[in-house]
Amino acid sequence: MISTEDILDTIKKHGNETALVLFGGLNYYNGQVFDMHAICKAAHEVGAYCGLDLAHAAGNVPIELHDWKVDFACWCSYKYLNSGPGGVAGAFIHQKHMADGSLPRLAGWWGHDKENRFKMEKQFLPIPTAEGWQLSNAPVLSMSAHKASLDIFKDAGMHNLVKKGRSLSGYLLYILDEINLNASEKIIDVITPRSENERGCQVSMLMQRDGRKIFDALLKEGVISDWREPNVIRIAPVPLYNRFEEIYRFGEIIQSVIQS
Repeated sequence: MISTEDILDTIKKHGNETALVLFGGLNYYNGQVFDMHAICKAAHEVGAYCGLDLAHAAGNVPIELHDWKVDFACWCSYKYLNSGPGGVAGAFIHQKHMADGSLPRLAGWWGHDKENRFKMEKQFLPIPTAEGWQLSNAPVLSMSAHKASLDIFKDAGMHNLVKKGRSLSGYLLYILDEINLNASEKIIDVITPRSENERGCQVSMLMQRDGRKIFDALLKEGVISDWREPNVIRIAPVPLYNRFEEIYRFGEIIQSVIQS
């Protein structure tokens, strides 16, 4: 784990030579959720911009980009947002930058002023809204699938999903603790933070032995997990389509695999 204090101290220490603080909202390896609001505030205090990589955070944990005054952020949608591999990605530009035509940017003709777009003139005239940051026309079929997913998120309510997601991962932690407690030797070392504010759906298990063998055995039992070198198995029960019963069943399966 990386402590918030260490992150903020590092930003402050190098503040006079820092123009941009670019940080991940959630650590892909151990599942740690960072204090994005505090990081952004620290970046602004030293006069730097703040950008966030939200690949593992979008659709997983609470995010308030506008209220936190994050300058920009980006994320993929094939993880927790359910769009599938190759699905459309997302980007955020804070409102305070929206109409600033002087900012360097990747300027695409789809973001050019609509009245003059087809004149094909050299000067880029951005639309003074979010549209001004578009590079080209969006892929309609991918966007349709993505909208269907976002509609489900809207109906369910992100607050409700976060609450259930934390309960699911908390129950998974309990199951893994019980397995370790009843084992003759500790095989699973959970490296995901225990605090609810520092975790989302993901729980990372550092296997003390036979990691790859256990991962392959889980796959044969129908458990879809993720392998990360050198010895980590990532599990992520998600609130939209995982149940507590499935976590209990996972506990039975991995205990059986370990004992075999």
